[in-house]
Amino acid sequence: MRLSTVILPVHRWSQGRHIWRRAEDLGFHAAYTYDHLSWRSFRDGPWFGAVPTLTGAASVTQSMRLGTLVTSPNFRHPVTLAKDLITLDDVSGGRITLGIGAGGNGFDATALGQEAWTPKERADRFGEFVALLDRLLTEDSVTERGTFYAADEARNIPGCVQRPRLPFAVAATGPRGMRLAARYGQAWVTTGDPKLYEEGTPEQSVAALRGQIERLGKACAETGREVAELDKILLTGFTPDRSRPLESVEAFVDFAGRHRELGFTEIVIHWPIPDSDFAADQAVFESIATEALSRLG
Repeated sequence: MRLSTVILPVHRWSQGRHIWRRAEDLGFHAAYTYDHLSWRSFRDGPWFGAVPTLTGAASVTQSMRLGTLVTSPNFRHPVTLAKDLITLDDVSGGRITLGIGAGGNGFDATALGQEAWTPKERADRFGEFVALLDRLLTEDSVTERGTFYAADEARNIPGCVQRPRLPFAVAATGPRGMRLAARYGQAWVTTGDPKLYEEGTPEQSVAALRGQIERLGKACAETGREVAELDKILLTGFTPDRSRPLESVEAFVDFAGRHRELGFTEIVIHWPIPDSDFAADQAVFESIATEALSRLG
């Protein structure tokens, strides 16, 4: 099992650069950031762009993987995103993973002045978005006319450092998203079952996650892939026991062990932010980073 972190882009770079470097020093497999224009309780505070943040992170780290959790079509277009990703992959020396999802109905959904899309509209756009982005990152020149997105001789030379392209980690829980993960993903991402966030139990969450992995397996079988080919990433902080795993090394080891048994290959924990939903003891967090995996056995 791998242990990674997600660093929200809430720090000026004079401070943030030290956090990203510290994440690598602690031995995290990857450090991700959210790709939003603003997000929930952080809306009225500092919030910086994901692509420039990851560019900065690439310049102060050497081996740790970097990426988004997650990018969505809410304010991105495949053509411009592909150019940014190819550049990021080059700057980082081939260390970028694109976490990608359909998006939600938060602040990003209307920031460009559009009406928020329905779940069906988000799913329709997401399917076309991922398919076109896959082509843009693997072909030198792409022309495509879709229902929602188009490209006209879009050039992406020299392409990604990683071949045939940088990996996609597809966030999905529904059947259409699962099929996209099975077809295009090198990894699958979940935060658990959102219906259990407020009043569910840890046991119910484990059962829901087991069901998600079973559905992913069926989607892979339909596309002729083995589900074992996909990494399975759990972004923590959104399950009923959301704060408990970071209370102690022992609590995290117990949490990670139960989810490893389900088939998860990577767990992502939020870098602590005081006075927020992601508040945690920094010393405990760093002990988890350096000790937990060895205790899993």
